Amino acid sequence: MASMTKRRFTDEFQRDSLALWETRGRMQTGVAAELGIMPTMLRRWQRKLQMSDAPPVSTMASPADQASGIARLRRELDRAWMKRDILKKAVGIPSTSLRTGRAEMPR
Repeated sequence: MASMTKRRFTDEFQRDSLALWETRGRMQTGVAAELGIMPTMLRRWQRKLQMSDAPPVSTMASPADQASGIARLRRELDRAWMKRDILKKAVGIPSTSLRTGRAEMPR
């Protein structure tokens, strides 16, 4: 029989897992299966968090952070479109012969 090692999860993973469970309105078993953990672990982590009297962690980014993230993603998308357009143009240009200087048509 293989030895079972106890897995340890970071506090951040535990908080994120609880936030996923609480904000999505999904069943505990579904979230646990998605994360690859036992459903009872979510309940245990929830009790642990409530007992520690830790301030609730907001999973929502501030509007300024969201705006900067959207701007960054738009810049990345523009760059990707530019690269795509360059590659499309490069494929459309037939190669030129170094000897004759004439364009060679692909066969």
